[in-house]
Amino acid sequence: MTIQNASLTLRVLARLLSYPGAELHAHLGAMRDVLHNERAVGADRLVELDALIDSLIQADAMDSEAAYVELFDRGHSTSLHLFEHVHGDSRDRGPAMIDLAQTYEKAGLYLAPDELPDYLPAVLEFVSTQPPKEARAFLAEMAHIFNILFGALQQRQSAYASILGALLELAGEKAQPVKQAPEEALDASWVEPLAFDGCSSQGQAKPGQPQPIHIVRAEPGRSRPKTTSGQGASV
Repeated sequence: MTIQNASLTLRVLARLLSYPGAELHAHLGAMRDVLHNERAVGADRLVELDALIDSLIQADAMDSEAAYVELFDRGHSTSLHLFEHVHGDSRDRGPAMIDLAQTYEKAGLYLAPDELPDYLPAVLEFVSTQPPKEARAFLAEMAHIFNILFGALQQRQSAYASILGALLELAGEKAQPVKQAPEEALDASWVEPLAFDGCSSQGQAKPGQPQPIHIVRAEPGRSRPKTTSGQGASV
């Protein structure tokens, strides 16, 4: 499969990975037409993408928005911020973000103030502007991350997995889902232990009576997860 003439397909895939608001719903039919006219991905993958588009068209708007947030914003393994899968919260993430943003700027592309460079839809918008050979090579560099996302989405039986499968096709790579252990939801992982969990407020009327206090040891290196937004620099 070649990435020749796939720039519009890449832009459609970027939009399909974006928040499914009213604007996206208004253009789903046109996006389906682009995928079929350009035929940059195989017939089997097109069938899967059609199923995703159909599910978005038929779903209640609020339900699809809530499902999107639950899928992509409440877990590390399905994060659309690529450096989340490579650098996590390490110090390498900042320089990688700067390098990627500079790559975009050299190509004449500038991010919106609230947009992070490693956010996959933004990455795909950039790739869509590149010549076919460079676009394919750029996608191939990210194939290992695509397979992580592909596997995580398949585990959740999500139709969005078809988008990652399409990206792997365009990269000239085979979809090989990476199986991952179940993870704790982000909201749960942010819960801090109570400072005096177990400290009784009863019995205070009895001066001198010992009150139970449980000291909770902090987990080493634990920090609140951050969500940040990808080129060649460190993907």
